Amino acid sequence: MGRSSKFQISSNGAARNDSGGLDEVRAAYEAGQRDFGENKVQEALQKIEATTELPIRWHLIGHLQSNKAKRAGSAFAAIHSVDSIDLVRRLDAAAREGGVRPDLYVQVDLAGESTKFGAPESDVPGIVRAAAACQAAVLRGLMLLPPWFDDPEQARPYFRRLRLLRDRLIEDGIDQAHLGELSMGMSHDFEVAIACGATHVRIGTAIFGHRA
Repeated sequence: MGRSSKFQISSNGAARNDSGGLDEVRAAYEAGQRDFGENKVQEALQKIEATTELPIRWHLIGHLQSNKAKRAGSAFAAIHSVDSIDLVRRLDAAAREGGVRPDLYVQVDLAGESTKFGAPESDVPGIVRAAAACQAAVLRGLMLLPPWFDDPEQARPYFRRLRLLRDRLIEDGIDQAHLGELSMGMSHDFEVAIACGATHVRIGTAIFGHRA
């Protein structure tokens, strides 16, 4: 596989209790986990505020609306759902204002599913170039949410396509330092994703169970 994948817990997969999953987050932290992901901005911000004493790296892995970019750009260590040039610019402005350097991942839509977000493949080069030119935010790579399949092997072609897209962008002149990471793979298909080159896998349900 070349390089190892980064294990990232998606805390939004936790079965909820009165503390909104904070007990699970703290237990995972005590076990050595440092990277946590959330789907929803508001829920993540509440958890960030409640865990300020812990050096957690919070990742936003869900869709980000432009009107929430200012808060997100200064709150998260990494944002995996960048899907437009406008969002890139808003996040970079927020990062400059907040004096932080969040990692950005361009979310790519390779299946055209109406229920999911992400930039179509034809838009990705322009978004990547805009993100590579950021002054504060740092482009790290690409992100993918493939269609759901009962057999995770059926997701393999999508993972491969994302890797090949990354390779083409590098061949076209994008600095490899901005495209070294591939965020793909979740609880049911992360092993296939890793075999296809994933450097970040987003594990929630396999650890915390289904969300109540």
